[in-house]
Amino acid sequence: MPSPRREQTLLPRPTRFAPRSGHFTLDAATTVRAAPEAEGAADLLRTLLTPATGLPLAPSTAGAVTLAVDPGLLGLGQEGYGLTVSPHSVLLRAATPAGLLRGVQTLRQLLPPEALAERPAAARPERWELPCTEITDVPRHDWRGLMIDVARHFHDAAALRRQIDLLALHKLNVLHLHLTDDQGWRMPVAAYPRLTTVGAHRAESMVGPDGSTRFDGRPHGGAYTRAELTGLVEYAARRGVSVVPEIGMPGHVRAALAAYPHLGNRPDRALDVWTRWGVCDTVLGVHDEVLDFCRAVLAEVMEVFPAPYVHLGGDECPTTEWERSPAARARAAAEGLPAPAALHGWLLGKAGAYLAEHGRRPVGWAENGSRLPPGFTAMSWREPAHAADALRRGHDVVLTHHRTTYLDYAQDHDRCGPTAQPGPVVDLRAVHGGDPEPHTRGADGARVLGTQAQIWTEFAPTAADLDRLAYPRLCALADRAWTGPTTWPDFSDRLTAHTLRLDALGVRRHPTPSAPRTDAAPAGTAPSA
Repeated sequence: MPSPRREQTLLPRPTRFAPRSGHFTLDAATTVRAAPEAEGAADLLRTLLTPATGLPLAPSTAGAVTLAVDPGLLGLGQEGYGLTVSPHSVLLRAATPAGLLRGVQTLRQLLPPEALAERPAAARPERWELPCTEITDVPRHDWRGLMIDVARHFHDAAALRRQIDLLALHKLNVLHLHLTDDQGWRMPVAAYPRLTTVGAHRAESMVGPDGSTRFDGRPHGGAYTRAELTGLVEYAARRGVSVVPEIGMPGHVRAALAAYPHLGNRPDRALDVWTRWGVCDTVLGVHDEVLDFCRAVLAEVMEVFPAPYVHLGGDECPTTEWERSPAARARAAAEGLPAPAALHGWLLGKAGAYLAEHGRRPVGWAENGSRLPPGFTAMSWREPAHAADALRRGHDVVLTHHRTTYLDYAQDHDRCGPTAQPGPVVDLRAVHGGDPEPHTRGADGARVLGTQAQIWTEFAPTAADLDRLAYPRLCALADRAWTGPTTWPDFSDRLTAHTLRLDALGVRRHPTPSAPRTDAAPAGTAPSA
């Protein structure tokens, strides 16, 4: 059988494409024409293609490759684009620079897979062919992302830049960084230096899932500098990726309390940075110093991360300490709350209001029995019904159901690997079938911003682990988020071709199963978010 044309192997699948006869040849004489507002996309094109192809793609006022911002294409939205490849020219147009960045990734995928990876000059062909085609492409959802937990295991800036490159290749546009948790605090805050000098380091790590009695005896730690984080944000922006920070509260704060015990409910108690997995019962206090702390941290977060969204965690918050604390009970009474447990929503509401005052949108994990304050964007992870409930309450929603988006779960029935999180099997087909739309009557689907995958890193300490957990499953989520539902044979055929691109880029992916299965057994308790 003849090989499929390259536009038929694109991932995500374009909204519309029409093959044309012939090809366009890229060679050393090929130049690129771009108006000032399109220069960022032209620069990305050179950054991505020149090291692999050796072609300079020099700027010119009469280039055969033209990148243009065209307000007449506003009907394609902020990220849509049109691409025409003819035998003598390439024209990429979009209503915004962001749309051009998406089209650049399509151009990359239209080249042979070997054009994606850097190689010695002697091994580079002198000419590269693009198949002639006409493509119009519009994303289904605005939020298409990946969450990486850098608190359980620290992943340095270089590892994150690599993941950003891969996100951009798949037209994913959000990197959500889980920066703080019980096991580590990774972002520096000038007013609270012990958050990273103390809170970023733990004595050892649990071996095995929550409940294990074994530990590895090896210290673990790491924190980013402010310059690394601002550099990461700029690197991502040049590729059309927004970095959304998460500073968890009121629970998952053991590392912060190890650094500053006075922020807890028992200021006289010395705590260590937690060495276990699971849910720790130490939570923030609710006195005025805690509110000052939250505001100071969030002020610095907003300086470093310009994204419109800031994630505040909000999940898995035990209320036992508040119920036992005279100060917390007094605060609940003074605020007119029915019980100390209501301090959860009260504290999140205070932090969320502070963000809103500064033009940012708070995000929180949505779970049963723990409603988010008004104005929060909800990430529903436990059950699809929680997404529908959040929509009915007027929240925007990002769908993150653990059975279809938790990529730290085992991806096949061989659970012997080192990166298998306890829980249901989430195989490639489960991710492909995880429609990011609620199936509940009365839900306002227009408020569904999109979807994202999650990698919790209790069992993912290395950059290779991130690759193996994400790929190829993240390809399925990217396809669904951008394109919408596709048939399994269509996706599977495109993925077979796409894995050659991943291999050319050195992605240390999990083997693609020949006949993936989905675990239908009831899930156990989902791991901590």
